[in-house]
Amino acid sequence: MRRFVVSLLLLASPLPAVAAPAPPIAAAPASTHAQLVALFNDWRAFNQPALVRRVADYGPAAIAAKADGLARFKARLAAVDLSSASLSDRNDARLIGAEMNGLDFFLRVLKPWERDPTFYANVFAEMSDVPAHEGPSAQPNIDLWTYRFPLSKADDAKLAAQLGAVPALLEAAKANLAPSTAHDFWTYGDRAFTEQAEALAAWQKGELGLRDLDGVRSVSLKGASPALLKAVEQARAASAAFADWVRAEAPRHQGPSGVGKENYDWYLKNVLLSPYTLDEQKVLLQRELDRSLASLRLEESRNRAAPPIAEVSDPAAYFARSQARADELYRLWVDTGVISDKPYFRSALLAQLNPYTPPAQRNFFTHVTALDVVPLSSHQFHWIELARMKHEPNANPIRAVAPLFNNYSDRSEGFATAMEEVAMQQGVYDSLPHGRELVWALLANRAARGLASLRVQANEIGLDEAGKFHAAWTPRGWSDAKSKLVGFEQLLYARQPGYGPSYIIGKLALDRMLADASHQADVGGKPFDLKRTFDAIYAAGIVPIAIVESELPDRLR
Repeated sequence: MRRFVVSLLLLASPLPAVAAPAPPIAAAPASTHAQLVALFNDWRAFNQPALVRRVADYGPAAIAAKADGLARFKARLAAVDLSSASLSDRNDARLIGAEMNGLDFFLRVLKPWERDPTFYANVFAEMSDVPAHEGPSAQPNIDLWTYRFPLSKADDAKLAAQLGAVPALLEAAKANLAPSTAHDFWTYGDRAFTEQAEALAAWQKGELGLRDLDGVRSVSLKGASPALLKAVEQARAASAAFADWVRAEAPRHQGPSGVGKENYDWYLKNVLLSPYTLDEQKVLLQRELDRSLASLRLEESRNRAAPPIAEVSDPAAYFARSQARADELYRLWVDTGVISDKPYFRSALLAQLNPYTPPAQRNFFTHVTALDVVPLSSHQFHWIELARMKHEPNANPIRAVAPLFNNYSDRSEGFATAMEEVAMQQGVYDSLPHGRELVWALLANRAARGLASLRVQANEIGLDEAGKFHAAWTPRGWSDAKSKLVGFEQLLYARQPGYGPSYIIGKLALDRMLADASHQADVGGKPFDLKRTFDAIYAAGIVPIAIVESELPDRLR
């Protein structure tokens, strides 16, 4: 960080025979943008937890110190003079402030280190399809997918140290979680640690699959140092034991898990920068649930004479068809101006295709992809965005990295959901009419699960009832309330306020931005340019929707 020092002018000596020394030149004040970048860098460093013998400290004293430091950072942000700042700089300040509000909310309300056992599951084999991990997790995250195998000596030693800290982290978690009463966080809280233990065991067997922008690759511990082998085993055993401990402790925790309407509304306004309240989100999601189910039945009527989609059960033939369909989607988006034609966009999209899933093993999403991969590949627009962040990061360093506290969720999940309908409206199912029905089924599922999550946050229902609502309102019987998928999704949305509705709220925001851009073109007597509009939207970065919207008119002028 650059430091700027105000120099004091020295009085010249009155002696006539001695020339007065020239006064030092005062340092030029930093530009507003430079001040914000410096503040942002310091803020991001501050937000990391203190490490004690490589273990993140989430104890009461450390949390109190965070609260004290946060107040100083808020004062520093307030001191930045924005009176003549550009819109971009004002929005950067707004983004930094939203992140600070996110920490404020976590310290006062969410308290995941104190209320949420899953917070301490921090070993990840898969890259998230959004800019950061979904939901809060203890730092430092151990992202196995970021490593290249076979490991270098330096990476071997780094991983051994990180995994070697897992047992101590989980032991500290037991003390940190003592005040927790959040029933659902405990009832569902063993799952992440069972899965963490299973992933580490698979790595020991050479069967672990790591997912990143290039797809899935299998890795083993062949050639690993004795220190790393020991660390993996100790982390596996500690994870399994912690899952057992959470299961045993769960009956003692009987309090609510939601943050309540007042806190939720504060989070929406001050962290997600959303214009809505919880009650308004309910109305919007109910409208989309109604629209999607009505549209599904009308589509079925429209397609009544069309032959059903023939399933392909041969794995090789299924994958070949999936590749062809995903490439068709990519070409459509390029040809219509939704994205530019870049090789790394195409490779990122096609790398995320999954193999054939037999009927007995299917969840909601694989019921869809068994018929056509395009509906879910449309949602995997996520990976195109991640490829852009890697290969062409935003020139503004404040927007080149993932925002904290999932406050990108409306923008990221919402746009991915919107792309399902965008592709449909642009004709990707013209030769496969029943494919349109799959898009409506996806939208109904996302609206139903988001509505359930809102009721959980308002403490009207618990996760068990939320899962039943989620499954019951998903059409075709494709969702099972007892499935791992439904349990995972509803737990995530309880752990991270705003995430469940974000798929719908962000989709509606993209509709609104396209409508505003259309109106701006009409008023200005210009033809509407879809590619120019999408490029202008993307240029703002993966930041809260309010920031994207505020900058769009200027970017289109």
